[in-house]
Amino acid sequence: MTQAKRFQGTGKRKNSVARVILSPGEGKFSINQRDSIDAYFGRATSKMIIMQPLEVTGNQDKFNISARLNGGGLSGQAEALRNGIAKALLAMNPDYRKPLRKSGFLTRDSRIKERKKYGLRKARKATQFSKR
Repeated sequence: MTQAKRFQGTGKRKNSVARVILSPGEGKFSINQRDSIDAYFGRATSKMIIMQPLEVTGNQDKFNISARLNGGGLSGQAEALRNGIAKALLAMNPDYRKPLRKSGFLTRDSRIKERKKYGLRKARKATQFSKR
């Protein structure tokens, strides 16, 4: 028995990392051993973000997606998953590079939290100034 071809991609956003495996199937999601997107992501916006690379390439309901997510919050994890799915689709078919690149799904969003500076309360917030 031969194993079906699987494609991998790793996506990152903020502190979130998504390791994605694409395998031919009927569009099922398994995220951190949960059997659906709804079981992991509550917001409709997160689900829409995750489905974007599949919609751009016309691959809805053609692949089963298995993902391991860790780090960050739910919004960062959703965008990391989108990046990972896009990279796995690219590994499967290099012709998808143009539509995925145009939509911005292959570019890692490098914005991260700015570090706290000494003498300040947060990265830029200072204590209240008193003239007298």
